[in-house]
Amino acid sequence: MRDLRWYVMVACIAVSGAFAGSGPRQDRSGTASLEWLAGMWSGMDGATKVEEHWMRPAAGVMLGVHRDVDSAGFVWFEYLRIETRNGTTVYAAMPGGRPATIFPLKEIGRNSVVFENVENDFPQRIIYQLNDDGSLLARIEGMEAGVVKSKEWVWKKGPRREE
Repeated sequence: MRDLRWYVMVACIAVSGAFAGSGPRQDRSGTASLEWLAGMWSGMDGATKVEEHWMRPAAGVMLGVHRDVDSAGFVWFEYLRIETRNGTTVYAAMPGGRPATIFPLKEIGRNSVVFENVENDFPQRIIYQLNDDGSLLARIEGMEAGVVKSKEWVWKKGPRREE
């Protein structure tokens, strides 16, 4: 049953993206080069289990979902989308299901990507990097109330399973 809920949720994200007014998605090079990000990533942040699931790129779009769960139960979630909009690859973050905040692609490497929105309160940058040991570094950074802040996680890739 949990698997069915996962696929229904991802389908809803895909449909919401189709109606988001993002225009044609002609340039697929940005998402195609992010194949290394696809999969289920997880790790711990103190006593909180952190998971991020990314679907493989298709038709210029990658869909993802992030959730944090602590020992008392569900804590926080975020819908994610990487797509090409008007020739620019963007990261769309929808924390708690709110409307998307857009982070345009700033730089992309063979195993790393940086998205940046200097107008956002925090974070201004979202960074993913596939490490040599196969782990994924996820980092957010920027200014908040005049202070430079950052937060990072290192996750391992594993088969998708519910616990």
